[in-house]
Amino acid sequence: MCEKIRCSWAGSTPIYMDYHDNEWGRPEHDDRKLFEMLILESMQAGLSWITVLNKREAFRAAFDGFDPEKIVRYGEDKIQELMENKGIIRNRLKINAAVNNAGAFLETVQKYGSFDQFIWAYVDHKPITNHWKTMEEMPANTPLSDKISKDLKKMGFKFVGSTIIYSFMQAIGMVNDHITDCFVYEELFKTQPCNSSTKI
Repeated sequence: MCEKIRCSWAGSTPIYMDYHDNEWGRPEHDDRKLFEMLILESMQAGLSWITVLNKREAFRAAFDGFDPEKIVRYGEDKIQELMENKGIIRNRLKINAAVNNAGAFLETVQKYGSFDQFIWAYVDHKPITNHWKTMEEMPANTPLSDKISKDLKKMGFKFVGSTIIYSFMQAIGMVNDHITDCFVYEELFKTQPCNSSTKI
């Protein structure tokens, strides 16, 4: 049986390989999951993604399963409790941003019907498929992530810089950035309707 070829960043750590194989780049449309990924990507800023993955379950427990309806009501006592939680990333600016973003997220849902409808409209509700042969070719941000970042900031979101947003787009499958030799790239390319086959 041939060994599966993966993107090099997946490495050999089981939690990383599982995330690569089953989540990263696969189109996600559930609002709760989209909010979770937006928060986790903002928490990653300045850190490695493996750090976030290792703390993911602790984050879910600490942040009420990433329920924006609950998070938006967090007061100073809850924020202080989170700051004392060794299982998560204890950064007050990021925690405050998560509470703020819960409110902005709910306002977006109210306006557009769902966050899914809002965010996927940027790619006409179809994934963008790139054709990278190596990880080195992959950009840290794009004109589209620049635009989404700018729009989100206008809507009141925080910790949503262009690089964070591009990572978010990759994570939720708005962009298929698996390298062309990766088995997930093949799966997605064959089964998903594609917005574009050009690098964007």
